Amino acid sequence: MSVSLNLHAERRLPQPRAMLTLIKPITWFPPIWAYLCGVVSSGTPVLSAPWLVLIGMVLAGPVVCGMSQAANDWCDRHVDAINEPYRPIPSGAIPGRWGLWIALVMSALALALGYTLGPWGFGATIFGVLAAWAYSAEPVRLKRSGIWGPGLVGLCYEGLPWFTGAAVLSAGAPSWQIAVIALLYAVGAHGIMTLNDFKALEGDRQTGVNSLPVTLGPERAARVACWVMALPQIGVIALLFAWGQVWHALAIVAVLAAQILAMRVLLSDPKGKAPWYNGTGVTLYVSGMMIAAFAIRGLV
Repeated sequence: MSVSLNLHAERRLPQPRAMLTLIKPITWFPPIWAYLCGVVSSGTPVLSAPWLVLIGMVLAGPVVCGMSQAANDWCDRHVDAINEPYRPIPSGAIPGRWGLWIALVMSALALALGYTLGPWGFGATIFGVLAAWAYSAEPVRLKRSGIWGPGLVGLCYEGLPWFTGAAVLSAGAPSWQIAVIALLYAVGAHGIMTLNDFKALEGDRQTGVNSLPVTLGPERAARVACWVMALPQIGVIALLFAWGQVWHALAIVAVLAAQILAMRVLLSDPKGKAPWYNGTGVTLYVSGMMIAAFAIRGLV
């Protein structure tokens, strides 16, 4: 026992596997998917600029999203010591200030990659990097708010990558239809982020993070999250009907109906079923995003 403790105390370099865990690959999918939605909605053939598509996917997922996870883990190391003491930083697998240096280096890498995507891609990257630090770091730390924190993350996970993908592929400002649909799905993602806060309920309560599960309680927070996810999708459906994209609108109606069935299961046990919903209802949600992207492509 004493030998293992001494080895832990003397660790100077992070474990490679812990570094991968720190940037949470499982979280990369939503922004990559949203970027691809933007690419599709732009109406520009993907094969006309494959490198812009590939660089944007790497930037949105592993680099910017991974950087945001590293920054969040560094700034939340005291919270994770309560909620998830096995995480790389509180467990000591990433020792000292390595978590901070990783986040800073990835921030610089994000800006360098974003510069290659032109002015729209670079501007979006700057916004994304600043938003990641504003969410997690003092003195701003928007994570403390159950309104602004999930709202900012939803915007950066769904709305910003969608807008960026469309802007980069079309080499200019996206159409207002693209901007409106991307914004609606970003607003709905606020509910997804609220459900994600359930896993940190105890640590948030003890450290003064006023997430909606803390301020409203799990049951009321889950109901609010469901409404926040559903209402923007109703708005998307109404717009697609108005734009003559009837079949796409009906497809999203079906997707939303399936989500509502999943929401009923969620509301029967919000805290216990939140992880399950994140694997089922969220999949349906992002499927609707791609359907909407193809509908807008038809308008273009």
